[in-house]
This record gives sequence, structure tokens and C-alpha cells, in this order.
Amino acid sequence: MKEEEYRRVTHDLTLAVARPLAAANPGMTFVYVSGEGTDSTGRGRSMWARVKGRTENDLLELPFRAYMFRPGIVQPVRGVPSRTRLYRVLYAVTAPLVPLLRRFAPDLVITSEAFGRAMIAVATPGTEVPGHILRPADINRLGGARTRRN
Repeated sequence: MKEEEYRRVTHDLTLAVARPLAAANPGMTFVYVSGEGTDSTGRGRSMWARVKGRTENDLLELPFRAYMFRPGIVQPVRGVPSRTRLYRVLYAVTAPLVPLLRRFAPDLVITSEAFGRAMIAVATPGTEVPGHILRPADINRLGGARTRRN
């Protein structure tokens, strides 16, 4: 995708939804799924990372509680397949490596279940959240990461 189109879909559309929500309910929680490698400085070489970084920064300026989820590798659990064919193929090919990654680099891998639980946790009053930008280790802690297999 060219940068202008990617920005329109990723940044402009997100802010077009977020701004009226923040105005209507500044006490709400807004969760944005970004990505590991996102560039909040806006000076990086990767176009997608700059656009996502600008989106994060603009969301953080709005008057609601905003959390930016930057997952790394998401391991699907409970037999739920991805809707994207390419991801299904990649998951099948890389599945034997996930246990190794979980063992030697546990903070790079999250499960789809921990991901969902962490999103619920940040929206639950009283949950202690480590910051507004959440990386895999934060997501695993908030989501009560489990190492279950499909």
C-alpha cells in the first residue's frame, strides 16, 4: 500500500472514530492494536511504523484512557484459525518453533487468549496498567499468559 492510502486507513480512519468517542465520553478506555516496531518518533525509515507511531501519539493526546497494544508474535490458541490465508500458512510452518521461542524469548510471544484478556484488563477499573504502550511482556502479564497448546 502506498503511504497516503495506508495513512488514510490506519491513521485518519482511526482518529475519525476516536475523536467523537473521546468528546462524547472522556472517561472511556480506547484500545488500539498497533505493532511491535512502531516508531513513535516519526523519524524511522519504515513507513508503516511511522504512520502507526503518529496514530498512537495522536490517540494519546485525546481526553480518554488510550492503550497502545504492540504485540509481537501472536500464537493462536484453542483451535481458532486466522481468517488470513497467509497467516494460516505461516502459523502452520512456524508452529514447531513457537515452543522454542516461548522458552528462550518468552516476552516475544503472546497467545491470542492472553491478548484478549489483556484488552479486557485495561478496560477494567482498578487494573494496574504499566503504561499506555503495552509490549508483549506487558500483554502477557496483564493477560495472565498461559502456555497451553491448541
